[in-house]
Amino acid sequence: MTRKTFIASVVLEGYQAILIPSKFGYSLAGTMDEDLIPQLKEDRRESLEWCKSKLKNPKRSSLNPEPWEKVSENKYKIKFSWNEEVKPKVVDTDCVEIKDTSLPLVPGCRVRVAFYQKPYILKDGITYGTSFKSIGVQVVSLSEPSMLELFGKIDGYKIG
Repeated sequence: MTRKTFIASVVLEGYQAILIPSKFGYSLAGTMDEDLIPQLKEDRRESLEWCKSKLKNPKRSSLNPEPWEKVSENKYKIKFSWNEEVKPKVVDTDCVEIKDTSLPLVPGCRVRVAFYQKPYILKDGITYGTSFKSIGVQVVSLSEPSMLELFGKIDGYKIG
């Protein structure tokens, strides 16, 4: 089974532990557009076939849900977690590694994530599924546009 690498543009949402681990390790979560979903579904189908061939008792098996979740029209939530041994590189838009752990990677930041989908079977031998494994993260922008950038200045009501 060949591993396919995907690259998704992601807007970070929720708590992030990308450069500094939390007490639970490293994590990244955000939303992406639906563009990759058909490819991810096909890759998952192939991965699940591999899992089924390794299950102890396929008739009693339990399939975990997809590692993506639809949150609104054309938007899907994806999550990644990792430990120090498999830590992905975090780079800027010139692909220079970011070593400054104080960089504010907070909700609203835009990143690109290179990842693959990995099949798994839990130790019980009957629960299986796929998960996302990050290879690298490219920081595209540090936050959402400010209100001034969104609206611009116009004549009208002003405070004071």
